[in-house]
Amino acid sequence: MALKLQSHIERVLWDQHQISRRVSELASQISADFGGAANSDSPPPPPPPVLVGVATGAFLFLADLVRNIDLPISVDFVRADSYGSGTISAGAPKLSLDLKVDVKGKHVILVEDIVDTGRTLSCLIAHLESKGASSVSVCAFLDKPTRRKVHFQPLGQGKFYKGFECPDYFVVGYGMDFAELYRNLPYVGVLKPECYK
Repeated sequence: MALKLQSHIERVLWDQHQISRRVSELASQISADFGGAANSDSPPPPPPPVLVGVATGAFLFLADLVRNIDLPISVDFVRADSYGSGTISAGAPKLSLDLKVDVKGKHVILVEDIVDTGRTLSCLIAHLESKGASSVSVCAFLDKPTRRKVHFQPLGQGKFYKGFECPDYFVVGYGMDFAELYRNLPYVGVLKPECYK
């Protein structure tokens, strides 16, 4: 008989309620930044953004985020593989799924589950720039600055929206996995080392 997934978790870092509250805050910030109240004295608001989820880890975060954004938006996915089935980024990511939506002249918000080394984001920002995006923002559910190897820059007028700063633990849940497992946990938790070593 298989053990329940919860028994593999050392401790919960963020529960469902904390996640829901923070995602709503991020969505409100994005809605305010791109909605803008147009009046005769203010410049027109920017055109609605294209939200691009980085598959597969960001799928739950992206779904919750877009349901809380009060704007007409487009949604698409890219897939950049850098972890494989390990716990440490393997370095240069490989793009294995590209966009269907044309981003030329548009503002893109890359939606990421976790920013670790920064290599994937740096690669994806350059890729979107090559496709003609006018600006690229990043919306990361978790930011792990202690692991940063590449200090990426949003493109143009892009911003860096972040949910939570993550300590240097291997975390799973809320879309994030180890070897394609644990994505369905409704919280973010620290995976017990014996489960991945």
